Amino acid sequence: MTMMHLPSHSDRDVVLGREIDDLLLRLRGLVLLRDLLAERGATAAEIDEHAREADRVRTQLAALIGGHEGAAAA
Repeated sequence: MTMMHLPSHSDRDVVLGREIDDLLLRLRGLVLLRDLLAERGATAAEIDEHAREADRVRTQLAALIGGHEGAAAA
């Protein structure tokens, strides 16, 4: 008889926690880079591109934290 390991709620929490940590790290990097680009005289288009990506990451974070993981893939 073999025992099958079914993912527990805590396994899901670990994976979800890692996803949230990764997104938070990515968001922080985007915000820091956006500010650095602004300081160094980057074009408005370059700065806006980083701001839009940061907004997308914020949306993904909100979806994960709110429990709507399917929306996080957007």
